[in-house]
Amino acid sequence: MELKIKEGISAAFAALYNHTISAEEIALQPTRKDFAGTYTLVTFPFGRISKLNPEQTGQAIGEYLKENVSNVVADYNVVKGFLNLELSEGSQVDLFAKIFDGANVAASPVFNIEDKNRTVVVEYSSPNTNKPLHLGHLRNNFLGNSVSRILKANGNKVVKVQIINDRGIHICKSMVAWLKFGEGETPETAGIKGDHLVGKYYVAFDKAYKEEIATLVADGIEKEAAEKQAPIFVEAQEMLLKWEAKDPEVYALWEKMNGWVYAGFEDTYQRMGVDFDQLYYESETYLIGRDRVMEGLEKGVFYSKEDGSIWVDLTDEGLDQKLLLRSDGTSVYMTQDIGTAIMRYEDYPELSQLIYTVGNEQEYHFKVLFLILKKLGYKWAEACYHLSYGMVDLPSGKMKSREGTVVDADDLIQQMADTAKSRTEELGKIEGFTEDQAGKLYETLGLGAIKYFLLKVDPKKRMLFNPEESIEFQGNTGPFIQYTYARISAIVRKAVQLDIDIAAIDYSQITDLHDTEKDLIYAISQYSEKVALAANDYSPAVIAQYVYDIAKEYNRFYAEVSIFSEGDLEKRKFRVGLSALAAETIKVNMNLLGINVPNRM
Repeated sequence: MELKIKEGISAAFAALYNHTISAEEIALQPTRKDFAGTYTLVTFPFGRISKLNPEQTGQAIGEYLKENVSNVVADYNVVKGFLNLELSEGSQVDLFAKIFDGANVAASPVFNIEDKNRTVVVEYSSPNTNKPLHLGHLRNNFLGNSVSRILKANGNKVVKVQIINDRGIHICKSMVAWLKFGEGETPETAGIKGDHLVGKYYVAFDKAYKEEIATLVADGIEKEAAEKQAPIFVEAQEMLLKWEAKDPEVYALWEKMNGWVYAGFEDTYQRMGVDFDQLYYESETYLIGRDRVMEGLEKGVFYSKEDGSIWVDLTDEGLDQKLLLRSDGTSVYMTQDIGTAIMRYEDYPELSQLIYTVGNEQEYHFKVLFLILKKLGYKWAEACYHLSYGMVDLPSGKMKSREGTVVDADDLIQQMADTAKSRTEELGKIEGFTEDQAGKLYETLGLGAIKYFLLKVDPKKRMLFNPEESIEFQGNTGPFIQYTYARISAIVRKAVQLDIDIAAIDYSQITDLHDTEKDLIYAISQYSEKVALAANDYSPAVIAQYVYDIAKEYNRFYAEVSIFSEGDLEKRKFRVGLSALAAETIKVNMNLLGINVPNRM
């Protein structure tokens, strides 16, 4: 449909102005709701061709389309430099027939996008094994997982990965605290998940560390010196050295406590509905990074200071000098990130792009990483991309994991499921549900509320997550869209009971379309375009807005157009078919956000 209009506009330029302009050069946009029309052409740029003002140019092109492409364009109106095109009724019925695949709605051509023959690796989550996942991890996981789904829907082969930060001084802090204060406690004896137990000792370390610093300062030692001399911190540093030297006792403790954390992570990931195709571990990748740093030192890409530490000088690139290996030979984050990137391109040599889903506080880190990879001679460094996103705040303020003030992902998901239960019971939406069915519904609604709220905001923006607002059944929320899907599912089930066959619609009998039917058909037809835009911008917010628009358009259609009391059988079939296609569009797009939709509520 859109292509036919563009071809018509191209023909208009040739006929009216003897000027060649290809259909690919012509951009159409949706007409604003306060004007009649479906597509709008902005005519301001074409005055140099027509030698007319924008309004006159629009009038001339609109008249040409109405006369020569009348099977598509029924009428037009011009508002200053905007040519609004109204589609013919027949073209809108034809458009629906083209994208509707009878009873097999899921097979609709609109949802099938050609293979782009690109392999993309998307990294997300990347937790530390010294604490459980928290609210910030939820945005990271939902964003990375959704972008992976969107890229796949847009025709790419996608590999979902994570790097598990399982080594370093922060991991040793939890280990030291467990040895000092744990008294042999395990997840089983404590009755809590392993990641929560290890996180408990990370908080205990910070508490003891601050107390020791305060004591040293009271004894007359400068605070900066006290931070380095605090006994518990020195123990953590010594443990890190022992770990890198593969000390048997330290290594065994590390494996045991990390095992607790992995089991806890897996439970959380399953509940969140995210997964990975491959896992990378910092304890393995840092070795590759360290080797490449040493090679870079030999080649003069990096340099060594008097204390033996190794650095890269990026001042010529407008940055600064960056530490790559400490004077004691231990690695830093940059070391393992160098190794991880190299490892991924060795694992996937056909890779077209490597996407890092990491918060915007790490923007400088990734600028440095990509420059280092270029300096090391890796041409694929140009294909590395940092999917930067803003932090998540709560009405109660910022979170600090060291102080134990984070909002744990597990606790928040459970809280949302409990809230969904109370809201659903208040509204009486679980009549006829068994206890098990109701429990699954609460989980679906609660998790859907969190995901949708976190994903509907542009990833680049810092956001405030309001749990109460996210669970509302009205407005731009996950539950509103889920409820719309359940409503349509009930309509389709009723149609089956009434033997209304949507696989056999006589389109020649479909006339006098209601405006809401036209708007809904057009909105559904935009699926491929929206997915392409979301993939190009790495933004699930595009899909969230689109599926919300579909839900709104359907509810307007449902309120203004009769379905089962319509006297004309073909119109009844058409409207049920349109409902089924709207439901599938909602389901497909919510799936791109990683959100399930209930068949009934």
